[in-house]
Amino acid sequence: MDAGLDLVEEAVAVGGRELIVRRPRDSEALLDEAAFERDEFLPYWAELWPSALALARAVGARALRGTRVVELGCGLGLPAIAAAAAGGRVLATDWSPDAVAFAAGNARRNGVEIETAVVSWTEPGPLLERAPWPLVLGSDLLYEARNVPVLLELLPALVGERGEAWIADPGRAPAERFLAAAAERFAIRSTPDPAGPRVRVHRLTPR
Repeated sequence: MDAGLDLVEEAVAVGGRELIVRRPRDSEALLDEAAFERDEFLPYWAELWPSALALARAVGARALRGTRVVELGCGLGLPAIAAAAAGGRVLATDWSPDAVAFAAGNARRNGVEIETAVVSWTEPGPLLERAPWPLVLGSDLLYEARNVPVLLELLPALVGERGEAWIADPGRAPAERFLAAAAERFAIRSTPDPAGPRVRVHRLTPR
């Protein structure tokens, strides 16, 4: 995937260390009309979103020490890498093979080990086989309304009775609907990102 792409690297301060993220300079150059017509697929994974930065900072402040962690919709992999740097045993997943490839490459670039897998929420078998997960991560997952019911159904099975989910979001309307519905099953604690209060990290624990 890297071949022929114009790539840039960004340095991000997380948990007292500097992480390097390589990404395509122009995500629009990755648009595939056939893929969009088939799945409404857009290369959102190629951007380093503020929610990913906020979630990585939150995770980087926590000592994970062998905790099993899964990231949903990992994109470039920054939160997964932060979790691995904090001591977690991390699986980074996305439905885009290109995203998973970049996440794996970024992990190697930062000297941490993560496992990666191409997984769709509509076919979550590989995630459920290893559930429950002590910690589930996701940043800006709820940019479309159609993602709300899918995540509402999947998340309880992923965290089980004792796990937790950390979801970072910049205040999108579908995310607000998700949180309102999720409050029936989860206690939710929301905190703003100190570096950019528009983004909040929502910590969900089963009631």
